[in-house]
Amino acid sequence: MKVSPFDPKIEGPKLIETEPFKDRRGFFSERFNLQKFKDLGLPYQFVQDAQSRSAPGVIRGLHIQYDPPQGKIVWVAAGKIFDVIVDCRVGSPTFLKSANIILDSESGGQLIWIPEGFAHGFCVLGDQAAEVIYKISSTYNPKTETGLKWSDPELKIDWPTKNPIMSERDQNLLSVAEFRKKFSK
Repeated sequence: MKVSPFDPKIEGPKLIETEPFKDRRGFFSERFNLQKFKDLGLPYQFVQDAQSRSAPGVIRGLHIQYDPPQGKIVWVAAGKIFDVIVDCRVGSPTFLKSANIILDSESGGQLIWIPEGFAHGFCVLGDQAAEVIYKISSTYNPKTETGLKWSDPELKIDWPTKNPIMSERDQNLLSVAEFRKKFSK
């Protein structure tokens, strides 16, 4: 396993690259190994796994949970996504800055660590559904989950679609101005 910054301008999130074994049958990839995670200084205590399946053109997010705060490891089991994080740590020098990466199932070896205090979302690319797997550091609490509106121009995210398929909840997440007012007291 190799660990590097997800984006060198934003402290905390990590890109984790595994070394899949590939042959004519496909590949085999180790996603989590307690001792390797410990040795690399990665989080290794997770309480919940989750999986989403999303159709092409779907945007999920940008979600964040505050109580209890959630960190997560994310990877793509099928398909391809445009994955986005936003720093929502009040007082951080990169507060409300975003970064993105393309993740796909074909590479077989990329995961990302998204620490507590970051919003996360993604857009499904191509013509195949995407299955995204999460290892989560705390139990989901719908009462303390919130998020940022995907299309807020202040976030400067160049999404690969302008007319996504979205849930009503995700369409009505907070604007940057509303988020600042609520959390920057």
